[in-house]
Order: sequence, then structure tokens, then C-alpha cells
Amino acid sequence: MSAAAARRSGSYMPQVVGLGSLVVFFLVMEVLVQTGLVNRFIVPPPSEILGSFGRVIIEEHVFSRFVQTLIECLTAGVMLTVFGVAGGVLMNRFKLLQQACETWVAAMASAPIVLMYPLFMVIFGRSAWTIIMMGFVSALPPVILKTIEGISGTRKVLINVGRSFNLTPSQQFWKILFPAALPTIFVGIRLGLIFALINIVGVEFLINYGGLGQLINDLSERYDLAGTYAAICFVILVSVLFFMALEKVERWLRPVD
Repeated sequence: MSAAAARRSGSYMPQVVGLGSLVVFFLVMEVLVQTGLVNRFIVPPPSEILGSFGRVIIEEHVFSRFVQTLIECLTAGVMLTVFGVAGGVLMNRFKLLQQACETWVAAMASAPIVLMYPLFMVIFGRSAWTIIMMGFVSALPPVILKTIEGISGTRKVLINVGRSFNLTPSQQFWKILFPAALPTIFVGIRLGLIFALINIVGVEFLINYGGLGQLINDLSERYDLAGTYAAICFVILVSVLFFMALEKVERWLRPVD
């Protein structure tokens, strides 16, 4: 086997191991449920979950719900990226603002903001904007904090090189600070998307409005456990798609890596 072929085969190994681990997990769960070690009224057999996919797709219009949740997550993700990164840059630029607000932003990151959904319903009504704004507000703190951390952690030698070339503050930001902070900023965006997705699906479930969260609510109220777990799999698919897209964007912005 040539070196190039060996590299190609090696690049597929993580995917093969990950898929194999997933298959083994499902087989073990199937055995545990079928033997009664795990109550099937809590966790249905994976074979039943797999068999319910066709029914959920056809009868529950899962793709339209999937698209609705995807659009809500995309809207919240774009908003938190724009406002979160801008907020972090402003707080890093104006130290008084950072000293005044950073503690509150950190406290907001650990607060159960999902409990504020009645207030958001009063403001935005029982609509998709309530769900989007809940996801946006809950996901904003990690993006702001990681943006501040990324810019503040820029190596001094890079900043000194920029000064030696007499760069303006704007040039220094776009050519040195922002590129150096990108890896940390993307960590914050990933964390923000996790919080956004959790809150979006959770609020859809709570107010019984929207996409996959409402579907999970409907199926659970009908005691359709297999269908409920199948709907949860579609929520996981939304998360996977977002992280794949974010990884491609990061590679596009950082082609050297």
C-alpha cells in the first residue's frame, strides 16, 4: 500500500470507529431492553425506534418541522454571531464597559433563562420569534466572553509587530487581533449554538409551537415512546448539520490550518 493510500485509509478510521461504536451501543441497548434489564416503557428497543422513522416522517410531517427548527436555529445563530462578537469586541475595546458588564454576562451564562419564556411570550407573542429570541439571549454570553478572551489573549509580539509597521487601530484589529482570536471565537460560537439549540427545542416543547420540539411534545403526550426517540434523533441531526457547517466556515476563514 502506498503512503497516499495509507493516509486516505487512516483519515477514514475515526468515522469507522465512531460508526462502529454507535452500532455496538445500539446492539447492547437492544439486548438490555429485550432481556428486561432496561424497562421498555422508559427506553424502547432501538429496533422499534428505527421502525418508527418511516411512520414519523410520513404521518407527522417531520421534514417541515425539521426545516422550521433549522431556520430558527440558523436565525438565532446568525444573530448571536453578529451581536456576540460585536459585543465582545466593544467590551474589550472599552475597558470600563468590560469591568462593568463582564460579571453580569458571566452570571447570565449560568442563569436558567429558559424559565423566562412567559416574559418573551408577552413581548413577542406565541410565535417563532419567541423561540428565536430565547435561543439568541441564552446563547449570547459564551460568544461575548470567548471573544473577549480571544482578543485579550493575542500574543504581545504580534501586537508589537503591528505597531512597528505603524498600523492604524482598524488595521491592527483586522490583520492581527481578529485572526489571532478566531479559534477562541469559534469555540464560543460552538458553545452558543449548543445553548441555542437546547433552548429552541425546549421552548418549542414548552409552548407547544414550532418544529421538532412541538413534535416531541405531541408524541410524548400520546405515549409514543419510539416516535419520541425518533424525533429526538432529528434534533441531533440539526446539531450535526450546524457543527459541520461551522467547521467548514472556520476552515474557510483559516485556510492556513
